[in-house]
Amino acid sequence: MSAADEILDIVDEHDQVIGRSPRGEAYARGLRHRCVFVQARDRAGRLFVHRRTPTKLVFPSLYDMFVGGVVGAGEAYDDAALREAEEELGVSGLPRPEFLFKFLYSDTAGHSWWSAVYEVHCDLPVHPQVEEVDWHDFLPEEEVERRLDVWEWVPDGLAAYERLRSYRARG
Repeated sequence: MSAADEILDIVDEHDQVIGRSPRGEAYARGLRHRCVFVQARDRAGRLFVHRRTPTKLVFPSLYDMFVGGVVGAGEAYDDAALREAEEELGVSGLPRPEFLFKFLYSDTAGHSWWSAVYEVHCDLPVHPQVEEVDWHDFLPEEEVERRLDVWEWVPDGLAAYERLRSYRARG
């Protein structure tokens, strides 16, 4: 099954399921669905940063400071966070990511999804999926901050990162 054929729950503005749709159709029609964003840090506290492959359905070839993806139909956010983190980092046995908060992402291009933000510590050697990740590294947060205006970032990840900074500042 291709990524475009994966079945997603379609949700309303309150994150209540109102239907189901293949991912490709949900993207094409701008149907609101669910996603997870997992910020992975290594033992030294550095952030996992990567550039997406040019074959990704949304935001190809852009940089991201989260791993994650869509929540499948009937799947819990917590389960999707662990599944996506292990898949994208190329590890197994990762601790369950810690849920931090949820927000509704929406942009002027018609993209809209409920976004659950998590964090996880990854002390395992990573082997990211070559289908998903073109380049990766663990970077100090100061370096990520310096590159925010230099690299082209996925807009939803950037929105999640800004909200995460505010969340931590309220502490």
